[in-house]
Amino acid sequence: MMIKPGFVVAVLGAESSGKTQLTLDLAHRLRSAGVDAQAVPEHLREFCDLHRRTPRRDEQPAIAAEQTHRIATAAERHRVVVADTTALMTAVYSEIVFGDRSQYAAVEAAQRRCDLTLLMALDLPWRADGLQRDGAHVREPVDALVRAALARIGQSYVVVAGQGEARGQSAWRAVQRALALPADPDAGDDEAALTVWHMRCERCGDADCERHLLPRRLATD
Repeated sequence: MMIKPGFVVAVLGAESSGKTQLTLDLAHRLRSAGVDAQAVPEHLREFCDLHRRTPRRDEQPAIAAEQTHRIATAAERHRVVVADTTALMTAVYSEIVFGDRSQYAAVEAAQRRCDLTLLMALDLPWRADGLQRDGAHVREPVDALVRAALARIGQSYVVVAGQGEARGQSAWRAVQRALALPADPDAGDDEAALTVWHMRCERCGDADCERHLLPRRLATD
């Protein structure tokens, strides 16, 4: 099994979309498969817990830089890194909260160094989580800005959807394919879970577009 040293899996998405648990689960599954893997937690969560407040506008660049630094450091020490957000999410929230777009250039450069990007679908119910949650109304604008940023840098991504184990399995299959890991013997053959997407307009005419497929999938769950 040949895996590029420091392979980075970026787990992105709006709040309350399951990023943290998925990050931990993927790192655990990789280690169980014999892969040297490390999860990198979200620095913003630590900041909010320590200071008991959300960051000011002038503190956002340092938070983004620390997240990038932690991912890079882990990538130097481990074969695979699974990151619970990247600095791209800090730039997105800087735009949402402060109207500040100045961070994109730096964080997009860091995002380009990620090898696989998983984007969480908005199909989980919103739940409050202390200082880090702005409300369900923020999720769609955040999702749109993340997709737009990924489109600007030409980075493809896999959309992870589903409830419970189905969500984790969708992400795991994407990681297996990206790393050329052996498939699970009892894995199904739902190729939709492995589809790699680029930015799509919400009103595009592509019948196979993820934006059109997702509501149909949710209706059958």
